[in-house]
Amino acid sequence: MRKTIIILFFALISLTPATQVSARLRQDSLLLKPSVKIISQKDTLFTPSTVPDPILSYQNLVYKNRLESIQKDVSLSYNEYVQHYIDIYTGRKEQIGKMLGLSEYYFPIFEKALKEAGIPEELKFLTVVESALNPQAVSRSGAVGPWQFMYDTARGYGLIMDNYTDERKDPMKASYAAAKYLFDAHAQIGDWLLAIAAFNCGTGAVTRAIAKSGGVADFWKVRPFLPVQTQNYVPAFIATVYSMKFFKDHEISVKPAGFSTLTDVIPVNKRLSISSIAAATDLDVKELLLLNPSIKREIINGSALTPVPLVLPSVTNSTYSSLYDLFNGTSELAEPAPLVSAKKSAPAKTELSKKASPYLYYTVKPGDTLSEIAEKNGSTVSKIKSLNGLKKSTISTGMRLKINKN
Repeated sequence: MRKTIIILFFALISLTPATQVSARLRQDSLLLKPSVKIISQKDTLFTPSTVPDPILSYQNLVYKNRLESIQKDVSLSYNEYVQHYIDIYTGRKEQIGKMLGLSEYYFPIFEKALKEAGIPEELKFLTVVESALNPQAVSRSGAVGPWQFMYDTARGYGLIMDNYTDERKDPMKASYAAAKYLFDAHAQIGDWLLAIAAFNCGTGAVTRAIAKSGGVADFWKVRPFLPVQTQNYVPAFIATVYSMKFFKDHEISVKPAGFSTLTDVIPVNKRLSISSIAAATDLDVKELLLLNPSIKREIINGSALTPVPLVLPSVTNSTYSSLYDLFNGTSELAEPAPLVSAKKSAPAKTELSKKASPYLYYTVKPGDTLSEIAEKNGSTVSKIKSLNGLKKSTISTGMRLKINKN
């Protein structure tokens, strides 16, 4: 009898940790399903609305080791919440395959902006969670573009929204703004996962959650005090990184982007319609708009003072010749209506005839430098920069420079 009692006693002791784990997991699941609905500041397009019901009491070492193998500056924690989204995303083979194809074009743009800001390049995966790599994405709360900027936040970070452009949709300009936001959030909070959370719900909400959690800047400790969507946002980000890095292990194949990913950028220094550019280049209007998603009303509102970069599929020399004729012709669209939230500027002067012009015009070729161009044309770097409104000496292939005649 005494032996039986001892055996039962030790059996009860051995069950205690499992019971505690189960209770803890049930408690966590209640935190994910609050009785009062919390409205987040911004919704996302690639984060499923389903809420995980954590039942795992162990870690899947395969997934954990894979995440550890690719971890750099951002902590890629593994737990039941991350596993939940890994299961969802790796099950969406067509959608992940499409994201992989689109990433071949968009990720180099995002990486450049992030690198120049000095922040981890893996933050580029936020665009998959935010917009599914769709520059035209508009959320229910009014967030726009690949990084899903709200209007006021976008303006605060230097993006322009007026009658002719919405730079929240510009992959390059929006990426520089997003990089600044993330840099500022990390500088204030000191943790990359919490900076990612701040990108979803704002730095104010995160700092308040940190205070409620005891003041430790650790996402997993702060998580229960964040808005519900943000609680899911960070695990969804980690799962996205996993899914797009280990897609081959889940028999996911890359899908074509559906448009030309080899492109050139040409500055447009006058007001032109997309249709006129399409006619000159024999390109499809839809493709031009897809490559230039920030353009509104199918009009490029460029001027000599503020040329607008135009993205084109890589073109031939004959196409460049047609564009040169178009850009230097005397035909322009009618004077634009007053811009919304835009400063007035002097109207661009139209080049009436090349003989009467006091300027030379030079189209930048691959390998050219501003100093070499100045030397060849009897000018100076400072004069060319001043005449063309250049703040830096950086020039790009296809750029058309104005140079004073001797």
